[in-house]
Amino acid sequence: MSTMPQPPKREGGTPITKRLTPRDIQARKGAAPIVCITAHSAPMAGFMDPHVDLLLVGDSLGMMVYGMDTTVGVSLDIMIAHGKAVMRGSSKACVIVDLPFGSYQASPVDAFKAAARVMSEVGCAGVKLEGGTVMAPTVEYLVSRGVPVMGHIGLTPQSVNVLGGFRVQGKSSAEARALVADVKALSDAGAFSIVVEGTVEPVAREITKASTAPTIGIGASAGCDGQVIVAEDILGLYSAFMPKFAKRYAHLGDDVSKAVASYAADVRARRFPGPENTYGAAPATPRKKSKKR
Repeated sequence: MSTMPQPPKREGGTPITKRLTPRDIQARKGAAPIVCITAHSAPMAGFMDPHVDLLLVGDSLGMMVYGMDTTVGVSLDIMIAHGKAVMRGSSKACVIVDLPFGSYQASPVDAFKAAARVMSEVGCAGVKLEGGTVMAPTVEYLVSRGVPVMGHIGLTPQSVNVLGGFRVQGKSSAEARALVADVKALSDAGAFSIVVEGTVEPVAREITKASTAPTIGIGASAGCDGQVIVAEDILGLYSAFMPKFAKRYAHLGDDVSKAVASYAADVRARRFPGPENTYGAAPATPRKKSKKR
């Protein structure tokens, strides 16, 4: 009986299919909304990959995975390790990896070294960096050397110490003008998309109109060209803080707690492991009878 040929698979078992590219994402401007979510592990990437356009390996993993207070302590090695995991677990979505604090701000040359290492070791489609007008020359430098760049303006978590905390941006007319200048500078520099975070809605809409690159909002506006969210926030897996802009679609943290409590109770009552969870003893090999002479 003949069988249908199976698609080739990469290391890790994921099928080789055509991924969305930064150019595909850029082409969504003013067309179909872009769906983006953070991913930090191969299993989670596998669950989310069929439903989204872009998987962002965000430095928010410093808080979500490692228990840090901010993203500032995340290293390039950490981002590369998690980027590799997300690539192994996905096959369709465009994968972008955050450049962590301190890896790109000093100079465009430093930024290229960090980005080149991420792209060569991870195999992702591009990198994301924070900052507006001041980072535009770096974005142009990277893009001209073959590195697709996603920008990030508004509330930039790596600059939380300068901003005075996680503070909503764009409330004053001066802030609004600066944000519009930021988005124009990044889009002119060649960013294929720009995250707009923690920005008042009217300004986020204005930013979207001013940008030739698609904007991806998080705590910004439904008027952006797409949305990104931290997976742990919408899945109920992070309880330290719940941002106003997030919506809970599941309460998996509660399920995890209940499951582990049930497991612990079964172990203490010696209900687990049961016979169905235990390997039986190997049957004894019968002795051969010796022949009488």
